[in-house]
Amino acid sequence: MQDEIKDPEVQLLAALASTLKADYVREGAHDPWAGSPFAWIRTCPSRQVGKIGEQLVAGWCAAKGLDVTATGDSEADRVIAGRRVEIKFSTLWESGIYKFQQFRDQNYEFAICLGISPFDAHCWVIPKDVLRQYVIGRTPQHKGKGGNDTFWLSVEPKNPPTWLAPYGGRLSRAYEILRKWQTGR
Repeated sequence: MQDEIKDPEVQLLAALASTLKADYVREGAHDPWAGSPFAWIRTCPSRQVGKIGEQLVAGWCAAKGLDVTATGDSEADRVIAGRRVEIKFSTLWESGIYKFQQFRDQNYEFAICLGISPFDAHCWVIPKDVLRQYVIGRTPQHKGKGGNDTFWLSVEPKNPPTWLAPYGGRLSRAYEILRKWQTGR
């Protein structure tokens, strides 16, 4: 790598960084995202990550034959199979959880929460009334006077909250919920 760096001052800095690395990187530490087809998403700014999540959900739903359109407003992200949905996206945190953020009480019927792990994915299709019962108004994302309009949901994919079970988990289960919207069965 230092051969790729032309500036001698940057080469010196890189050499120093290499000597410090052993003090900060655990022996035998393994990056669970190494080789993951989703690893690149974690390198994007958070604002882009949300948009990528929306595009992944919309593309997945369309590829599964569901109707996907724009809402025409900022109160929901998409209309999927005739339902207004808010899309929330998270990559797996080092602590082993997904953290779906920025839930607001806006004009949508369901939230689709897509969580991406290095080599797995999880998805929940949650009715807004259930979000009101367990998330919105319950788990503020920010503290202080202005922190009562956004909420978050933390999910450990190997042990999700019991109340979340009817709304998905595996992608196939989430798809079954979405397909019923479109077919009415």
